Amino acid sequence: MKSNGVNRTLQAARTQELIYELKVQQAMTTKVITVEPENTMEDLRQILKLHQLSGTPVMNEGDLVGIVSVEDLIRSLLEGNGSEPVKQRMSANFVTLYADEPLVHAVQKFERHGFGRFPVIDRKTKELVGILTKGDIIRCMLQRLEIDFHEQEIRRYKPSDWFAELESDRTTLGLRYLIQGRNFQRAGEASSKLKQNLRTLGIAPEAVRRITIASYEAEMNLVIFTGGGELSAFVEPGKVTITVVDHGPGIPDIERAMQPGYSTAPDWVRELGFGAGMGLPNIKNCSNELKLDSKVGEGTNLQFTVFT
Repeated sequence: MKSNGVNRTLQAARTQELIYELKVQQAMTTKVITVEPENTMEDLRQILKLHQLSGTPVMNEGDLVGIVSVEDLIRSLLEGNGSEPVKQRMSANFVTLYADEPLVHAVQKFERHGFGRFPVIDRKTKELVGILTKGDIIRCMLQRLEIDFHEQEIRRYKPSDWFAELESDRTTLGLRYLIQGRNFQRAGEASSKLKQNLRTLGIAPEAVRRITIASYEAEMNLVIFTGGGELSAFVEPGKVTITVVDHGPGIPDIERAMQPGYSTAPDWVRELGFGAGMGLPNIKNCSNELKLDSKVGEGTNLQFTVFT
């Protein structure tokens, strides 16, 4: 029983890591069944029944104009309005996701809005490319956990303590990644590469999870608020230290910036699904040590350490 409890704990931790690592497009359903505004609610009933759906986007000449759910259908049928058009019941006040948006933002939006599904659009073309439900996220997670299990079975035969193979008074491995500011399509790539490298080096999974989450948050802050910078990881026996340096606008009030929910992200960044104000608090929660130096107009130097 104890072993099963440990396995469940590790699986939950890995799931938390995955929502930072994966993109919406990796979990979404790409075959989207849609209806038109002039379709009747009876038409909708037949479509939902045939495809076993609980809701669907409403499209008008290629444009996404609304979302209609099985709850809308039930209310319509109870009122005897099966012949009314879908446009009378659909919700035109819908929220979308971008295909390249981190999956963690989708999870946050499910919690914030309470919706059953989100249409997914392409960031450049604004075209509908998929639909995402909570079930899609769960299926994606289970698939990735199964892949991880098989990879771990292969890696278990590799040496885990490579430091023992090297003769020196102090051994440090440095990994450096250049981050492009405002490039949201590539946001998170450095943290993903770092995670894979740490796993290859045999760093403990729990430590890798914490490092991945913290480095992702740091990378996103750099992408959102600066023109770019560098993320470096220094691996030593017993710890990994991450430094993130930029020459951006700096942080005027560090104490306030450490408060959950506080964000100076402009509206256009929030509309892209970023800037929730949890970056620095999440980094602090995942780290054993944290140092933050920032000067307005000069830039920021963030350093955090995770014991391994």
